[in-house]
Amino acid sequence: MPAISFFTESISYNLPQKLKIKKWVKATIEKEGYKLQELNFIFCSDEYLLGINQQYLNHDTYTDIITFDNSEEAKHIVSDIFISIERIKENAKTFKTSAFDEVCRIMIHGTLHLLGYKDKGKAAKTLMTQKEDEYLGYRNEFGLV
Repeated sequence: MPAISFFTESISYNLPQKLKIKKWVKATIEKEGYKLQELNFIFCSDEYLLGINQQYLNHDTYTDIITFDNSEEAKHIVSDIFISIERIKENAKTFKTSAFDEVCRIMIHGTLHLLGYKDKGKAAKTLMTQKEDEYLGYRNEFGLV
């Protein structure tokens, strides 16, 4: 049974509109020709995500998201996506958007990585941003505001 789940580590955070977000993310995955098996979004603090970045990626920097692709079959999604709520709030201020819009952008960004999109290099980053914008626009079909 395909599942999208939400968890927290080291913070208290309640994601609004969970059921609509699940439908939106699942539809994005299916629209790209992939099959959802299990996708966990783990909301955490900067420090918690920094620890993951240091331990698993040997990066000593803060980041807003780390995506782990645990899939064993092509075009099947099994993943854990860690998101720093502190970075989300900071990004929302920087980009003059709501924290909810920013969390949606980051969630779909991580999902797009699982669907084969990259963000290293100008052309890849441009395509990633186009896909983010496309699927953020798609939220309206699920009543996400």
